[in-house]
Amino acid sequence: MIREPGGTDRPGPAAGLAGGAESSASVRLGAEVATLLVMVTWGANVVAVKAAIAEVPPIVFAFGRFGTAFLVMLAFLRWREGSVSLPRRDVLPIALLGLAGFGLYQDLWASALGQTTAANSALLTAATPVSTMLIAAAVGSDTLSPAKAIGAAVAFGGAVGIVAATHGFGLTGASGGDLMTLLATVCWACYVAYGAPILRRHSPLRTATWAIGFGCLGMLPLALLEAPQFDPSHVSLGLIGLFAFCAMLPAAAANVVVFSAIKVLGPTRVMFFQFLVPAFAVVMAAVFLGEAIVPGQIVGGAVIVLGILIARSRRLARAVG
Repeated sequence: MIREPGGTDRPGPAAGLAGGAESSASVRLGAEVATLLVMVTWGANVVAVKAAIAEVPPIVFAFGRFGTAFLVMLAFLRWREGSVSLPRRDVLPIALLGLAGFGLYQDLWASALGQTTAANSALLTAATPVSTMLIAAAVGSDTLSPAKAIGAAVAFGGAVGIVAATHGFGLTGASGGDLMTLLATVCWACYVAYGAPILRRHSPLRTATWAIGFGCLGMLPLALLEAPQFDPSHVSLGLIGLFAFCAMLPAAAANVVVFSAIKVLGPTRVMFFQFLVPAFAVVMAAVFLGEAIVPGQIVGGAVIVLGILIARSRRLARAVG
């Protein structure tokens, strides 16, 4: 402590630094907890969408929920920040982000499901954090440390284990569907990696709102093609509930939280948590859809958690750095 004139005390420089470090650690922990909750929400979204697209064409459903999310977020942005506009120089970059991370991703992923096995699709989607890590390092929006690389390998191994335990690795299925799934994961990885620099100029809310808005433009052509297949008589209160959930939480709130976390943690560490989505989806599918859980899924989930812990370990980073 330093004695001020008049007998009062104030913290010295060391105390100030310690307080700042504690505050920073608290913020990072809060961002990680929020990201974990997003992954729970995205796991639930898999189950909800699976139930919903039994009645609604997949891209029609995706366009509807993301379009609704965009309108709600636009109104909230206006209320929260006083404006909704973007600087002219950022319109094109955010439009490209939205078209990649929402438009093309939804178009490719939804179309691929009918042309590949569930095992191949799950495995390729689980590789998204690895793609994000590599792209983020290449464009300079994050650093690729040995600890992150080891953590990625371990977590990916856990994801492979879940797929193997659930579906096996039958090679039947169209390679075109596998390619579209892979391209979809690259679209999402580009969205996360390239979005990090834009967050230095805009809030997560503004960035996510307009990315989703532009992404809807990428879904619109295929949604219009699928629209004649939609039968409004199939709409029920349960379907409306699923739609509201998918629009407000996984589409709207979760994407703002993810961008907020990227601003604090960086894109690579945030995307490591995405390895957990298949594990959460398996548990929720068992609860809500009656699908069985096998021991291999539990082991795979534990390995995924281990990989995340390795990736975020400062001690390991110092040891191998």
